[in-house]
Amino acid sequence: MKLFVCQACGNVLYFENRACERCGHRVAFLPEKETMSAIEPGGEAPVGQASGGQTFGGQVWTTLADKGRGRMLCRNAEYDACNWLTDADDSTGYCRACRHNGTVPNLSDPAQLAGWRELEVAKHRLFYSLIRWKLPLQTRQENPEHGLIFNFLADDPDSGEQIMTGHDNGLITIALTEADDIERERRRLEMGEPYRTLLGHFRHEVGHYFWDVLVRDGGRLEQCRAVFGDDSADYGEALQRHYAEGPPVDWQQSYVSAYAATHPWEDFAETWAHYLHIVDTLEMAAEFGMEVRPRVDRDGELTARIRFNPYETRDVEALVNAWLPFTFAMNSVNRAMGLRDLYPFILSPAVVAKLGFIHDLVRHVAKAGKP
Repeated sequence: MKLFVCQACGNVLYFENRACERCGHRVAFLPEKETMSAIEPGGEAPVGQASGGQTFGGQVWTTLADKGRGRMLCRNAEYDACNWLTDADDSTGYCRACRHNGTVPNLSDPAQLAGWRELEVAKHRLFYSLIRWKLPLQTRQENPEHGLIFNFLADDPDSGEQIMTGHDNGLITIALTEADDIERERRRLEMGEPYRTLLGHFRHEVGHYFWDVLVRDGGRLEQCRAVFGDDSADYGEALQRHYAEGPPVDWQQSYVSAYAATHPWEDFAETWAHYLHIVDTLEMAAEFGMEVRPRVDRDGELTARIRFNPYETRDVEALVNAWLPFTFAMNSVNRAMGLRDLYPFILSPAVVAKLGFIHDLVRHVAKAGKP
């Protein structure tokens, strides 16, 4: 994630800002420019009609980042769930991230509305990365069979039905209860996970989607199998075995997480998620000019200077060589505060090779915008 600057006054802006705290300008994210922009009123838009028949209209904005005109805030800004602008030729009223929404919770319920807002924060950070890489993204309207769509569902207290987070042929379901910090922590402890966040869920589940798009449908199935294993192994049996027996004793030698050892599909999705973790966090560290230079490190093994763009680097080794010292330092800082490690995982040589596969896939396949 980058830091941004208000074009009206030069103040630093953050990704979730709705207004500049110095000059008061309204600010919003401009997806095609990959930047936050100060915006100014530019008149009223004529009433439009979305594909579902709903009408929309409202304030038109001028963007100071590119002197653009005719932009509108996403319709979900009405619920304070989005701070993105629509495309100039948009006919839906939704931004590039929100047009992938399917079902949202009951927004008349304050608790569900608050939970949905938390989900949207994570989803928009996910889409920041997907757009930065120019990954191929189709909505369900553009591709009814396999377009990317998110359903945010709440448990049914009457029937007792509990929603499970997961992916099915482009449909990603996120359980609203995951937005409850206490419940999510309970599940983390119950499942013995060192890390469980909303953003982690989004990054993992979209990994399954891009396995379909970039690996299976992109002609790289055999290459992927050579790295992650045979995905034709029965997934149901593998899942049942994992929960009954747990991961192999030596799983850390080959997998980034215990859950990754379940099946090649989960291995790919977990590695994909960690690749997004690493790249986005390193970009944020670089934006702040962070360096790791321990005085006692005479050999340079714990030294990192993040002076490159993680989204554009050619070699995965550059990412890993910066990531390891950075996380050693941040884990130590967290422990000094009595907190859990920022990154409680081990990157073995086998895991680095898998990250390299994801890196090449994203760089050489997805950047072109198609498999």
